[in-house]
Amino acid sequence: MQAHGEEARHRRDGTGRWERVAPGVLRRRLPEWDATVGAVSGDEGALVIDTGASLREGAEIRADVQALLGRRVTRIALTHPHFDHVLGAAAFAGAQVYGAVGVDELLTRGAESIRDDAVAHGLLEDEAAEAADVLVRPHHLVTGEMALALGGREVVLVNVGPGHTAHDLAVLVPGSPDVVFCGDLVEESGDPQAGPDAHGANWPQALDRLLALGGEDAVYVPGHGALVDAAFVRAQRDVLARRFETGPDGPPFRP
Repeated sequence: MQAHGEEARHRRDGTGRWERVAPGVLRRRLPEWDATVGAVSGDEGALVIDTGASLREGAEIRADVQALLGRRVTRIALTHPHFDHVLGAAAFAGAQVYGAVGVDELLTRGAESIRDDAVAHGLLEDEAAEAADVLVRPHHLVTGEMALALGGREVVLVNVGPGHTAHDLAVLVPGSPDVVFCGDLVEESGDPQAGPDAHGANWPQALDRLLALGGEDAVYVPGHGALVDAAFVRAQRDVLARRFETGPDGPPFRP
């Protein structure tokens, strides 16, 4: 059957890879590392949550969001400082960038490490170096909660870490239903991955904060994998609590 109208255009230009989570709230699972990016529409612009693993991915995300939501991307929230979530940020010229307190210092001193980690996980060396050279540090740092007005809609950025990293930021989008972007504090496509920068002893408490933020009826958007509910987050919290009772050693980090 031939596609028609908007459906046909979405299939041709790739924007059909985006999933509608709630009215004005989208997300996409990127190829290669299955990292989630999100987008929230307001009357005065769009918020993008995480930016992909390269400037090429970032530019594609920006174009998709503007095509689908009809809004320029004016804000970016970085859920944590791993390469597959931050290296595309420089593709969003003029956007204001938000992150958990301390992530700016980490990105300032750790650009080479992020580049090397990206290459080790399969990103082309030239692409990794290009993105690391223009790595964007957040303009605004979140210590507790910060409300962002997008025009006709407000979202809340919440510093819920440490857990997966020392600088984990969640994004609450109130609505029907409420939507919580969790970053890699929650993974559906595999076991949560704990690298050398994880804070395992604190991770279960970070998930408790996510659950308190969204409640029982929210949609939870993991950093990798399909959408989940509160029961899934609670079960993963219990798995992590048992895992780190016996020590932090676990599977090697997969971004």
